[in-house]
Amino acid sequence: MIYFIKGKVLNKKKDYIILEHQGIGFKIYLSEKNLERLREGEEKTIYTHLAFRNDKIELYGVLSQEELYLYQIFERISGIGPKGALILASVGSLQDFKKAIEEGNLDFFEGIKGIGKKKIQKIILEIGGELRKISKKKDREINRKALNALVSLGFGKAEAKEALILIPKKIKKTEEQIKEALKILSQN
Repeated sequence: MIYFIKGKVLNKKKDYIILEHQGIGFKIYLSEKNLERLREGEEKTIYTHLAFRNDKIELYGVLSQEELYLYQIFERISGIGPKGALILASVGSLQDFKKAIEEGNLDFFEGIKGIGKKKIQKIILEIGGELRKISKKKDREINRKALNALVSLGFGKAEAKEALILIPKKIKKTEEQIKEALKILSQN
């Protein structure tokens, strides 16, 4: 519904910010890790998810399109919820999660506040197969010319692939894909 909001960070609180955009202050919940990356007074683009919970409507945010993608995967898992999904999405990249799940590396998840071993096992079971399917599907859809151009600009192949995966499907031209990928890569 609201994909992103670009505005000025007015206030930082314990678990949310107030982002001012055209005279409107949006209360957006963020992970602790992402809150640490923001400064009051700076202009920032926050990618958002509008959650309907019981009698509340809340806005949750992350700092990149990749994080939003991960957030949406984690938020679908029963028992995780929006705040747990925020925490998980800020831990690592799609490739990091995929690698940890394939290797059965539970240490990757260790120390994630509010996520216990049982939830970690549930996450691995529920999304392990989904992440593998997504990665295979996305690998086939990547524009090889755009990937080679990004690699020749000095980006790692995995990093370039992740950026290209996040580009909207409607962008078909190689030049436009490269521009969008560079925007994504500059945010990380």
